[in-house]
Amino acid sequence: MQTNLVDDIDLIKEDISTMKDFFMRVIRIVPNFGITDPKILPYGLKPHTRSVSWIVEQVIVQQAKFYAAQLGVEDVDFDLPATALHDYIVLQDQSVKYYVNIKITSSTKRNKNDIAAVEKLYMQYQAHPNYRLIYAVFRFSFDNTRILFDQDSIHAFSPQFLPIYINPRNDKLQAYYYAPSEERSREEFLEILREKSNSIILP
Repeated sequence: MQTNLVDDIDLIKEDISTMKDFFMRVIRIVPNFGITDPKILPYGLKPHTRSVSWIVEQVIVQQAKFYAAQLGVEDVDFDLPATALHDYIVLQDQSVKYYVNIKITSSTKRNKNDIAAVEKLYMQYQAHPNYRLIYAVFRFSFDNTRILFDQDSIHAFSPQFLPIYINPRNDKLQAYYYAPSEERSREEFLEILREKSNSIILP
């Protein structure tokens, strides 16, 4: 059953709040971790986000899955097809699921980032009226060979509430992770994607 405008926006806001709280509890379990023995890298890790982002993401997700019961959820599923728009599903129970993507950024990074391929985003939101994608952004810093999570800055957002800019070179929705929220309905979101995209061709 499709929700009305107010319900849809309220549900997204509730999902954002729930996932922010959930992942805050995850990084309290693992506030920092070592990448390797400092003897192997005596001069430390080069502070470059891309070099460690996959490992950091795996630590977050696997800790979330391992401690699922302690965190108050049934499971965290990360065995998903590579074509899926979301990378993870947090199962509160069999009737409540959160579709999540995780983004990793350094404490000093402030660049505009690719969020999602517009065509894939559009098709998923159009075909599944109750689908709501949530992004969780984790900030961290380097300390020699250790990764330290910023304990106060888990940020969660919905692509539906982002300022809409589509990169004409790759037709991906781009935004700053910490962009101000612009609440809009699903119908408004789809209309903007149609207007600004180079890849979506409607019948």
